[in-house]
Amino acid sequence: MKSNNAETRKESEPQGFRRRLANFIELARTIVYAVLIAVGIRTLAYEPFSIPSGSMIPTLLIGDYLFVSKFSYGYSRHSLPFSLSMFDGRVLGSAPERGDVAVFKYPVRDSNFEKDYIKRIVGLPGDRVKVTSGVLHINGTPVRRMKIGEFAISERRYGALKVAKYIETLPNGRRHELIEAEGDFGRMDNTREWTVPRGHFFVMGDNRDNSLDSRFGWTVPEENLVGRAEFLFFSKPQDSWFFEVWNWRFSRFLAGIK
Repeated sequence: MKSNNAETRKESEPQGFRRRLANFIELARTIVYAVLIAVGIRTLAYEPFSIPSGSMIPTLLIGDYLFVSKFSYGYSRHSLPFSLSMFDGRVLGSAPERGDVAVFKYPVRDSNFEKDYIKRIVGLPGDRVKVTSGVLHINGTPVRRMKIGEFAISERRYGALKVAKYIETLPNGRRHELIEAEGDFGRMDNTREWTVPRGHFFVMGDNRDNSLDSRFGWTVPEENLVGRAEFLFFSKPQDSWFFEVWNWRFSRFLAGIK
């Protein structure tokens, strides 16, 4: 009897091992599939980004979380994880429109090189762009800018204060809000005129006096575009913890980005 029990145990041990191995393989396969699907969505469809700085206030606030559509402008190496250099240029691409809020890889070879930046596209290839007394000029024509009140801004550089808020109407009719924290006397409120090179775009932040953008002498190559900002999915103040639900900015959840 004891011998039969020992033989039964010997026979069941291999079966148990094979069952555990099959379960492990199935779990590993599920994880691989999930990772591939997630990578595919991030590469081909939508990728989440967070806003760490105030250069796009009032359109985007520090602590906003948004989705960027990767298919809007087609795909380049920057659409791939880690910007893998598998091909040059863009494929299945369509041209950005003036007024789009776009995520791109910073093009200047310095400490910020190829970091993700987000700005508004205001100049298209061939455009002549300059700023005079705070007013954007495109191809020699001033862009309409109308003051609509004040915006309460609170960030480390300025402290808490109210600044002028405007609506700017671009030549194609796209309208968006912007602020001037230093009035029309900021250091980049008067610039020389640039001609946007072929295959490049001129970008500016909506927080005009607190934005590192094309007014500093660089433009964004088409290849560096990552995607177009579409809508917010979450928002909270920068100095708030995620579990502090009472501080979440619910009114910004699922808001479209103009």
